[in-house]
Amino acid sequence: MQTSELQWTSQEQSIAKAAFDKAYEREIKALVQVVRDQASAVADTDDVWRLHDFLSARRHELDGKYDGREAALIFVFADLVKEGWLSLDDLNGLDALKLSKITALTRMM
Repeated sequence: MQTSELQWTSQEQSIAKAAFDKAYEREIKALVQVVRDQASAVADTDDVWRLHDFLSARRHELDGKYDGREAALIFVFADLVKEGWLSLDDLNGLDALKLSKITALTRMM
């Protein structure tokens, strides 16, 4: 079965939404700390533009990474687990097939 063909129950949709939101919140919290650290070191205009460029790049990356479409969630969750923003425990309640696909993808990515 292709990942795009996986059916998500309403309970799984709730679990996925909570995990998705938790990962996003964790990553944004870490980003805010990095921005605070970088902003405290701003000394001139070049530093301001470097911070701007950094934030623009991160926004682009995050907008692409957090794809909430059901067809993409298996890949999104695998990426987030691999990066440490989620653990497999955060996904408890998803069916075994989805969890096994996520686990396998974390090893391949």
